[in-house]
Amino acid sequence: MIVFAKNIITMDAGRRIIRDGYIRITDGVISSVGERSSLGDTGNEQILDASGLTLLPGFIQPHIHLCQTLFRGMADNLELLDWLQLRIFPYENAHSKSSLRVSARLGINELLKGGTTTILDMGTLRHQEVIFEELTASGMRAFAGKCMMDENTLYPAFRNDTRAEMEETYSLAKEFHFKNPRIGYGFAPRFALSCSNALLKETAELQKDFPESILHTHASENKSEIEEVRRRYGKENIDYLDSTGMLTGKSVLAHCIHLNDNEIKTLKERNSAVCHCPSSNLKLSSGIANIPRYLKEGIKVSIGADGAPCNNNLSALIEGRLAALIQKPLHGPLSMDAFTVLKLMTIDGAAALGIDGVTGSIETGKKADFILINLNTYNKSVYDSDESIYSGLIYSGGDADVEFTFVDGNCVYQKDVKEVYDQAELLSEAKMELKSLLNRV
Repeated sequence: MIVFAKNIITMDAGRRIIRDGYIRITDGVISSVGERSSLGDTGNEQILDASGLTLLPGFIQPHIHLCQTLFRGMADNLELLDWLQLRIFPYENAHSKSSLRVSARLGINELLKGGTTTILDMGTLRHQEVIFEELTASGMRAFAGKCMMDENTLYPAFRNDTRAEMEETYSLAKEFHFKNPRIGYGFAPRFALSCSNALLKETAELQKDFPESILHTHASENKSEIEEVRRRYGKENIDYLDSTGMLTGKSVLAHCIHLNDNEIKTLKERNSAVCHCPSSNLKLSSGIANIPRYLKEGIKVSIGADGAPCNNNLSALIEGRLAALIQKPLHGPLSMDAFTVLKLMTIDGAAALGIDGVTGSIETGKKADFILINLNTYNKSVYDSDESIYSGLIYSGGDADVEFTFVDGNCVYQKDVKEVYDQAELLSEAKMELKSLLNRV
């Protein structure tokens, strides 16, 4: 297959934007990329002429909660620990297989429509196999894993004993880790306050048995959370997680808002990645992570939407816009430019997951994970430069501008033509499942 595009934003090391370009796809891989004039004979290859659209890598979001999509709009105006205790833990605890399935479908549909091709998803306590089934069927690329919790003072009914958590996690990883080449396992202890020291240590050891898997947790999101970790363990949050072995080059820590200098140094030394979730951090009044500082220190940073009840969108483009804007009053107008943010959303997101050799940029030999987006709409700049293209994406772009989403060279979404699920049917099913779930709370 050959795809023609008005612009190709490669996100390669040379920051190339190819005008009037093409990519050739062979067996799901980009086999060549360049200017259309250099292509030569196309033979009998299938052609997608998107010469009015801009082609770029699919967005990568290394912190999502598909299990929570069903609860959108049901946990507003609360700070983190109250949000968990009063809303999210009771709702997740009431999930059945069918309600979890529709929640995952709602999230996947939204993500693909918005150009996200890869996620790291933190599941919930039970029925994790449903998440894997839906991710596999969707065609998207993902790491995922059950949420692990063996302590829960906020909502005691929502936890499991340590041995059961470890055994179930091992069984799931054994069954699903790259059995589909697009789907890897992400070991996911929820956060320090919901996991015993033994569970964190055992999980860190277990992850080593599954090459290319991920360690995934929340960290230093909320000041009350940090104070409680300090009270229980006599350490700062990052220091405590490090003492359990949870910080490695395969770790992705969501949020990391409130870190001291020593914790920042530890993250850098361990080569652990931060997933910045600006909408969630604002909505839960958690704070603003010092992303410019982390980038200056050489820490791997990516961007994710978190869950629908604390956002209330799963849009990579909304997160990118916010990630750029919220730093400027604090660190100056140059602190987060549009290109830097797009890098966090693509190739740096891939690096956080250890798959930057596979996806995250438009280069020969990488998987054909890309989107085609319309930057010719009324609300985009009419000035034609590389910088205006980045600006149009980050400051003016929206999910409605995405025309096509491809993963592994397969079209998984085409605007007004193809979606993973029929929206009317999906919403009808979601309303029925939510009503049933609330009866179980």
